Amino acid sequence: MERENEKSHRLVFPFTAIVDQEELKLALILNVINPLIGGVLIMGEKGTGKSTVVRALADLLPPLEAVNCPFRCAPKGPFCDYCQEKVEKGEPLEIVKIKMEMVELPLGITEDRLLGSIDLEYALITGKKKFEPGLLAKANRNFLYIDEVNLLEDHIVDLLLDSAAMGINRVEREGISFTHPARFVLVGTMNPEEGELRPQFLDRFGLCVEVHSIKDKKLRIEILKRRLAFDSDPEGFIQLWREEQEKLAERILQAKENLLKIEIPEEIYDKIVEITTELQLDGHRGDLTWLKAAIALSAFEGKKEVTKEELKRVGKMVFRHRLKRLPFEDFDKEKERLYELLERI
Repeated sequence: MERENEKSHRLVFPFTAIVDQEELKLALILNVINPLIGGVLIMGEKGTGKSTVVRALADLLPPLEAVNCPFRCAPKGPFCDYCQEKVEKGEPLEIVKIKMEMVELPLGITEDRLLGSIDLEYALITGKKKFEPGLLAKANRNFLYIDEVNLLEDHIVDLLLDSAAMGINRVEREGISFTHPARFVLVGTMNPEEGELRPQFLDRFGLCVEVHSIKDKKLRIEILKRRLAFDSDPEGFIQLWREEQEKLAERILQAKENLLKIEIPEEIYDKIVEITTELQLDGHRGDLTWLKAAIALSAFEGKKEVTKEELKRVGKMVFRHRLKRLPFEDFDKEKERLYELLERI
């Protein structure tokens, strides 16, 4: 009985069986298609299935090819120092298949636990580097999930910003350094009523979605039925949704393959600049993110070029957290203005 419970505990609720939450699901899918979009910030109350959606998408995706090392290096690089040393010596790299997973970052995490640490004593005695991997090592090529991201300590936020921007994690102690890739889909959740997120960190999230409890009675009943069905017979429930899961996984893989083939008409560039200029955004990250998200959506929809329809669909997710707000200014009015601009596209 105990073994049976352990087996059930490892089974994950199917992504395609999740009721509603369409904007959140789309935002996550777009980041899988193109991780350079920059992750997802989820705003909303607890108990709305945020972590369930992320874990389910990770489980849906087929295994990745990776080097058999603690950092899950991609076969074509970038490599950690261990793999790079093997490549330089002409030694073969063992390639294995691994599943994506959701790596959770606890709020009270220490710097060493996040970045990893170098064993100085071992290095001094043997002359070789010995690195104890941190959470960023496990997060490489995975989802990095941070619940209540607005409550993270500032110095941890700074370290995450550096790693997310560079795609690598470099740890240096007493002149000895170690580097490994740290490319992850960053997913953070927050309740705005519990505190704001630093503007520097806020802008790093590519997309932002708002999640609310479902009010529709029929949908709430369906949630209850599906959850009970999964809890009573996880394997049977998963089997019922297997075909839908496989179709979606294939669609995502096809979109990843076609991503670089999507054409961008000149009018799309013009429209992006027109809207972002009117919104008076700082910098150009919003423009780039909007274009990347629209391209990913076009690939996901099986189109050959970006259209205004894709710009409309992803616009709210791109700018919801980037709107300028002066003290005492009504933020809802700014959002209404954004929505009006998007409708005019």
